[in-house]
Amino acid sequence: MSQRPPIAPRSPRAALEPEQVPQPPKHSQRARSTFVVVGNAIMTFLVVAMLGVGAVFFYGKKTMEAKGPLTEDKVVNIPPRAGMTDISDILQRAGVIPADRWNLTFIGSVLALNARSGLKSGEYLFQKNASLRDVIGTIVDGKVVQHSITIPEGLTSEQIVARLQDNDIFTGALKEQPREGTLLPDTYNFPRGTPRDQVIHRMQQAQKKVLAEVWARRNADIPVRSPEQLVTLASIVEKETGRADERSRVAAVFTNRLRQRIKLQSDPTIIYGLVGGKGTLGRPIKRSEITQPSPYNTYVIDGLPPGPIANPGRASLEATANPARTRDLFFVADGTGGHSFTETYDQHQKGVAKLRAMERQQQNDTVDADDQPPVAAVPAPATGAPAAAAPSKPPGAAPKAAPKAAPKASAPASIIANEPAADGAASRKRTAKRAPAAAPAEPEPEEEKTQ
Repeated sequence: MSQRPPIAPRSPRAALEPEQVPQPPKHSQRARSTFVVVGNAIMTFLVVAMLGVGAVFFYGKKTMEAKGPLTEDKVVNIPPRAGMTDISDILQRAGVIPADRWNLTFIGSVLALNARSGLKSGEYLFQKNASLRDVIGTIVDGKVVQHSITIPEGLTSEQIVARLQDNDIFTGALKEQPREGTLLPDTYNFPRGTPRDQVIHRMQQAQKKVLAEVWARRNADIPVRSPEQLVTLASIVEKETGRADERSRVAAVFTNRLRQRIKLQSDPTIIYGLVGGKGTLGRPIKRSEITQPSPYNTYVIDGLPPGPIANPGRASLEATANPARTRDLFFVADGTGGHSFTETYDQHQKGVAKLRAMERQQQNDTVDADDQPPVAAVPAPATGAPAAAAPSKPPGAAPKAAPKAAPKASAPASIIANEPAADGAASRKRTAKRAPAAAPAEPEPEEEKTQ
């Protein structure tokens, strides 16, 4: 019998251990290839990058479309030559976008939207809770705030320029004063920072366009021979009345006078001859100024003045181009804010007398009201007792009456005109009448025209 080697006693742990450790399997030569290793690394990087880009895209989209911090609409001015960082700081200070110390959110959003080159300066209105995408879109689209400015009818060019100079929305100085009658009164919209020269140019272009349209539709029988003469006559109509329903009748009066070679006798032309583009005299016209020589004084010159006395609006241009078909040669204030139109001098004088009577009555009523004693301390009369009447006051001095010289066919009495206010509209009616062109027997001392 063969003898077995003696069995040496071992611990249970040692008994479980293998007597020989197997050799590890050899790696494939293909798996150890450099190309495989590099390829695996690239794929891993791409997968991680795609996951990162997706996460960034999701976060950026959510951030750009989230509601902004604005609690109400707000206007913010972005100055010229402001960069992305400057714009971000301005928007953060205004509370339009969330605070970001490094401006990464705004800059990243601008770059993501490829809007860096499209950022524009200007004054922008951002809506309540505007998202970052909306904010950037507003700036890129150049949706600047438009400021409205209204130029009233009947202002002179000098008065219009003064208004533009006082308005801080506009910038720059005007190179020259625009000619009278070349600006169209209207309501215009301009962004902040618009040069004043550009404003004037736009108003001149608008006037040319409107004048061409009105001239093309004019009545061929009107006694004006050029668009410039139409503007001149329309400026007188503009200064004479501010009521839309009277423009065509006022234009008809002047048109009829021109046809009959009668002096226009318009008070606003006296004022323009005295103060020019300032527009207002600031006091009543003196009697001596009525016959004071001036190229614009239509009490002295025949026909139209050499140029406009203001800038008429479209309505006055249209009324002058197509006046009412009447035979009226006179008009006078009727005491109600309008005018009474007449064909003859006698009818006109009746209208003047009626107006004077109304003025005297109003003057007496005013004096009585001012001088009436207070009634608070007077006990109430008993039932059935007659009420105490206020003491009557002597009537105030009546305004000076017009000389009663007989009218001449070639020079009827003057038309009652409106004294222009600062905004070009007629503010109050002058009621004094002047005699026809005949001189009085004795020279009158100089005095102010009766109001």
